[in-house]
Amino acid sequence: MRVIEMRGRVIREGVAEGEALATSQPISFYGGVDPETGRIVERGHELEGESVAGRILVFPHGKGSTVGSYILLRLKKRGLAPKAIINERCEPIIAVGVIISDIPAVDGVDVGRIRTGDRVRVEDGVVRVYRDD
Repeated sequence: MRVIEMRGRVIREGVAEGEALATSQPISFYGGVDPETGRIVERGHELEGESVAGRILVFPHGKGSTVGSYILLRLKKRGLAPKAIINERCEPIIAVGVIISDIPAVDGVDVGRIRTGDRVRVEDGVVRVYRDD
C-alpha cells in the first residue's frame, strides 16, 4: 500500500477518514446537490448521480449561491453530509458551510492527486491518501 501525504490549511478542524469522492469540477451545493438525498444532481457534472454522504469530498472549489452554506448544514442534520471536504481553494460559501456544520475541511491541497475510491484521512491539516497500487 502506498501512502501520499499532503499538508493544507485547516478551514474546520477535525478528524475524518473514509472513501474519497473526487472531481476536477467545482461543486455548487445550492442546486447542484439534492439536500433530501445527498446526491449530486447538476446536469453534466462528472459526479452526477453520486452521493456525497459519508464520503471525503474532494473538489477544487465551490461555486454558486451563499445558500450553499445552509445546504451543507441541512445535509449534516439529515446524516447526508460528507465526512470531510478537501479543496484546492476553499471560498467563503464552502468555508461557512463546513464551519456551521462541523465538517472537517482543508484547502491548499493538490486535489488532482486524490482519486475516487482512495482511502483518505484528514487530521490537523494533514491529508493522507492510502492507495493499493
